Amino acid sequence: MKPEEVEKLLSKAKEPGRIAMKRHPFYRGKISITAKAPINTLDDFSVWYTPGVAEPCKAIKDNEERVYEYTNKGNFVAVVSDGTRVLGLGNIGPRAGMPVMEGKAMIFKYLGGVDAFPICLDTKNEDEIITAVKWISPSFGGINLEDIEKPKCYSILERLRNELDIPVWHDDQQGTALVTLAGLLGALKVVGKKIGEVSIAFIGAGAANANNSKYSIKAGADPKKMIMVDSKGILNQHREDVKDDPVKWDMCVNRNAEQREGGIKEALEGVDVCIALSKPGPGTIKKEWVSGMGSDAIVFACANPVPEIWPWEVEEAGAKIISTGRSDFPNQVNNSLGFPAVFRGALDVFSKGISDEMCIAGAMAVADYAERTGLSEKRIIPTMEEGEMYVKEALAVGLKSIEQGLARLKLSEEELREKIEHTITEAQRGVKLLMDARVIREYKE
Repeated sequence: MKPEEVEKLLSKAKEPGRIAMKRHPFYRGKISITAKAPINTLDDFSVWYTPGVAEPCKAIKDNEERVYEYTNKGNFVAVVSDGTRVLGLGNIGPRAGMPVMEGKAMIFKYLGGVDAFPICLDTKNEDEIITAVKWISPSFGGINLEDIEKPKCYSILERLRNELDIPVWHDDQQGTALVTLAGLLGALKVVGKKIGEVSIAFIGAGAANANNSKYSIKAGADPKKMIMVDSKGILNQHREDVKDDPVKWDMCVNRNAEQREGGIKEALEGVDVCIALSKPGPGTIKKEWVSGMGSDAIVFACANPVPEIWPWEVEEAGAKIISTGRSDFPNQVNNSLGFPAVFRGALDVFSKGISDEMCIAGAMAVADYAERTGLSEKRIIPTMEEGEMYVKEALAVGLKSIEQGLARLKLSEEELREKIEHTITEAQRGVKLLMDARVIREYKE
């Protein structure tokens, strides 16, 4: 590729950031709270507030499950972060992480009809984070853990899943794994390979790729054909330095059957698939290393905000499929394809949790939708514009919750579908009405 072409692509890649710096101060954030019940006169507050509100309060006191009937708890989700691992920016703190959490809440509402709130905690202590989430849990129907550093993200998720009776998930673990699996299944269909036969190099051994590996195995991948790479090289049984990290040591023992050694270059040699969620690039993965992969290679370079290697370099290296986490390149593998629908499905049946099986069901629904609507090298996974996908994904998740006995509310498939469609449609219609009425102002350069 010519230097001027590369410069043009680099300029395009920087454009969202430039616009973001203008729009964020213009709107002073991206979300707000609006009423969902009518207010015709101020007398209505005698019903919505005192004295009328005392009656539903007493009803809930007598039967706490009625909170789902008389309040919006069942559609409230807390987006909880301590700001220690925000996107590709690292430990920037809870205040600097707020724009991300607000954006997450905005996507929750528009794509899933979920009322989500950013909760940025001014503590890095694991026990304090768990305590804070448990304290606020009566107000919420679900908890979305976000951008929390490892290794504490593993134990925080596990403890909260065990100690709360509402859905708790860590989007950097379960969300990333769900969408990555859906994209991988689509990519393998395009190149004509089966998941149980391919070799996979995971570049980055953090929370995201730990779960990518786990979900891939649940979908049929062979753990012996997986190679994991952390910042110090390939994980194998000679890596005494990670024996105290149970997640990484498990990868050393139960992956990499050939006990390959070295770094990223050696990990990529001859493999079918590269799934990278590591240090932002460019240059983390080199073009010549991709050239050493197997035929019809698949490369997921998903670091944010800059992928480990630019897509055009992957193409020049001869790989068949390239995917990133960015919306300005084809094949965006982005958590936004997962969490709005997963929570929609879980919330609509008042699920007590989000199991791995529910996530796998969601991934399969996304992959099935992509296949039915047309796969190609530039379309291995649906885009955020494809609203029908969210309905099908949410439906699969909700039905799996019912099947597993996690749902408080047992609905038929048709009842659940109607509920999902109505909630998502109303959310998007509400935004359009506010824009048409200029309550939400249009930003102009």
